[in-house]
Amino acid sequence: MYYDALKTFVTLAEVKNFTKTAELLLMSQPSVSLHIKNLEKEFQTKLFQRSPKYLKITPSGEILYDRAKQMITIYEQTRQEILEQQNTIKGDLKIAASFTIGEYILPPLLLDLQNQYPELNLQVTIANTEEVVQSTRSHHVDIGLIEGQTNERELIVTPFLEDELYIVTSNQHPLVQKEETTIADLQDQAWIMRENGSGTREYFNHVVRSNGLKVKSLLTISSNQGIKETLINGLGISILSGSVVERDVKQNNLSIIKVKNQEFKRTLSYVLSPIMQEKKNVSIFIEALSEKWKHPKGK
Repeated sequence: MYYDALKTFVTLAEVKNFTKTAELLLMSQPSVSLHIKNLEKEFQTKLFQRSPKYLKITPSGEILYDRAKQMITIYEQTRQEILEQQNTIKGDLKIAASFTIGEYILPPLLLDLQNQYPELNLQVTIANTEEVVQSTRSHHVDIGLIEGQTNERELIVTPFLEDELYIVTSNQHPLVQKEETTIADLQDQAWIMRENGSGTREYFNHVVRSNGLKVKSLLTISSNQGIKETLINGLGISILSGSVVERDVKQNNLSIIKVKNQEFKRTLSYVLSPIMQEKKNVSIFIEALSEKWKHPKGK
């Protein structure tokens, strides 16, 4: 069975580095090289062009790459189905979630699932929306949860929750003291936001464009907690999910700037490859997700 070799080959094709491949797969670099050598011997062709400066997949390697991903997915799904023969929910469920969902929204659901299915091994990766989509598309995970939009045609996208965002800042910011704040008051402000590729940054860009806002300065931090700490220390304003700022507002660490006649809402969705729809552990997760958060109205 060439499962380990194929998995090594797919990982190497994606990261294009022997050392990083070894680290990701928790194996030695010689083992990575041996797997590739065995595959090249099996298929009687070179799979990579190598030099001290670059690693490039060959046309033959490209053919194997597409087939290998399918074979790995089919193998893992078959293994899962055999485990599920006795109607016991066990084995692995790999989830990728964007930062807001993974850090603030998903944990209660994970606790419910762990209590209900103690033999289910939950593996959660937290990344920005763009990275979650790519991990799901390449079958590195079974299902992804995103807060932004995606036009990825290979994935099924289903909304599961409506999320409200708020303009937040330190308690000392001048806008907090105003009796009434309008969109015009957000002109020429210093903003602190997530990085490009995140759903929250995508939403911020939408707010700026749709309201014609001029941004005085923009500080990018790839962490919700980092943004909150910077705000608490008195720098700028931000727009963040209510789930991210709820505790800090209650503890009087941050203040919400209520903008007249404005609501900031978006839809959170789960994404998955069609091949994963019949996987029992994925179905169990989607059922639990739908039960905990009813389908958004009008979606």
